Amino acid sequence: MLKEKLSLVPNKPGCYLMKNEDGNIIYVGKAKKLKNRLSSYFRGTHTGKTARLVSEIRDFEYIIVGSEKESLVLELNLIKKYNPKYNILLRDDKRYPYIELTNEAVPRLTIVRNVNRKKKNQTRIFGPYPNVTAARNTVNLLNRIYPLRKCRTYEKKPCLYYHIGQCLGYCTNQVPKEKLKQLEEDILKFLRGDASSLLKVLEAKMYEASTSLNFEKAKEYKELYDYVTITIQKQKVEINDITSRDVFGYYVDKGYLSMQVFFIRGGKILERHSAIFPLIDEVENEVTRYIATFYEKDILPPKEIMVPNISGMDELASYLNIPIHIPIRGTKKKLVDMACKNAENALHEKFELIKKDEDRTIGANESLREILHLKKLHRIELFDNSNLFGSYNVSGMVVFKDGKPSKNDYRKFKITMDKNDDYGTMREAIYRRYFRVLKDNLERPDLIIVDGGVGQIHVAREVLQSLSMEIPVVGLKKDNHHATSKLLAFFPLQEIEIDKRSNLFYYLERMQDEVHNFTIHYHKQLRSKGALESILDHVEGIGEKRKKQLLKKYHSTTKLKTLSISELEEVLPHQVAQNLYYFLQEMDEKK
Repeated sequence: MLKEKLSLVPNKPGCYLMKNEDGNIIYVGKAKKLKNRLSSYFRGTHTGKTARLVSEIRDFEYIIVGSEKESLVLELNLIKKYNPKYNILLRDDKRYPYIELTNEAVPRLTIVRNVNRKKKNQTRIFGPYPNVTAARNTVNLLNRIYPLRKCRTYEKKPCLYYHIGQCLGYCTNQVPKEKLKQLEEDILKFLRGDASSLLKVLEAKMYEASTSLNFEKAKEYKELYDYVTITIQKQKVEINDITSRDVFGYYVDKGYLSMQVFFIRGGKILERHSAIFPLIDEVENEVTRYIATFYEKDILPPKEIMVPNISGMDELASYLNIPIHIPIRGTKKKLVDMACKNAENALHEKFELIKKDEDRTIGANESLREILHLKKLHRIELFDNSNLFGSYNVSGMVVFKDGKPSKNDYRKFKITMDKNDDYGTMREAIYRRYFRVLKDNLERPDLIIVDGGVGQIHVAREVLQSLSMEIPVVGLKKDNHHATSKLLAFFPLQEIEIDKRSNLFYYLERMQDEVHNFTIHYHKQLRSKGALESILDHVEGIGEKRKKQLLKKYHSTTKLKTLSISELEEVLPHQVAQNLYYFLQEMDEKK
């Protein structure tokens, strides 16, 4: 069937969508010549992730477009729409901190991450910085040298920063606009890559302290001066302008694509970023797709991008609306070569770690699939229960996709019945979960694991049968020390021995620990909230409305006990705040 369909595909530019046996889209790609690209998946031998992708393909669709730029735009939109399993492998969710000089009447220096929301002030946002510590060190340095406002809201009187000379007391003093403007200009100059003004200020402060015989202070300024000078020297590159640039390099080996990015800001390499992915598509397509999606996260685009000699860059430049250059000589070519060399080194250094991680996750997941004789095993959902003598009955569900936890898919279930009945708890949790899956047409798991014995498995299977759903259910049997011992599966149930030194055994243990810890954490949250709810019932002046306000804001007695009367007055009237404060104090004394 696929061969017949392939014979009808034209050799024109477009996008293709690969589907598995359930009709789900598992991969989206683009091609200059659709027929050639699609045929390549079904001839010859493949390795790694490409082999796994091909083994799952049961059908495909294609969309013809008028140009390569249209195919790039369509491909990216289809990936966003369908979130295909194999395209997710190329997703890179790394985020960096930036420094913002706020655009207020009296500005402040702040550290921000969600830069895409700050579109109006992006000319006053600088970075990216390697981590929060590096960004914070820069902010602290500038705050020590320039007397900026430190507080979010104006206080009624000057604070400590004013008395130690790190603030001009904007809350009580009228600071000349000229002086404030000069401060801003010096700071912006430094953040844009020119440290000359900052070094002059440090030099002046150093000599002033020395003249006043305050040698300790002079030494402190000298150390700051040396720190700035050495940092600039280390980061400087041989480019004579301060244009913001991102330099991309790549390297391919052993079925993996290694990407390296240099962030050049103010003529200095501010930070570098690396990522390694399994290679599924043609190299030029993978590199183009990676760069195209790189700026969808909270990363500010530069004024210019530099890349190695690779096709498809004109369409990419048009899509990103950023000039893309392929340097062929000089300093810029050296930078691109250096990025490629770093990509090569990163892949060689990390390859063994990547393989070990794959053995622990994807490899162990594949072993579980083979043992259970399943056609595919992409998504696993695990359940566990918790209660306290029948009270605060809860169940938790965690999700593993291709051997790794998918925390956005975790779910909590507050059980309606108030008695110690593990089977009843499991019945309610399974029914609620999979009734919702049917109702909202959610993604179905390939396997359900219950953290319990034979009874729990039978209950889960009965519920699924009543919903006319065929999903395999297995259980994890524990030994006398409450440790994972065996796998319970099949019809009729069989005990499957697992080698305790195998990656599969550690994988099952990780899943069991994850669902147990997630459920216990939710159980403790409910108990804490329940304890608070019970306490509030005994405080004069707190009715249902105020109780809801307090529960929403503070969640637990631990937090409430740390508050003063004035802090409680943010939610409660003075007298009621006093009643609650003294009630909590009295509770502690009686313990």
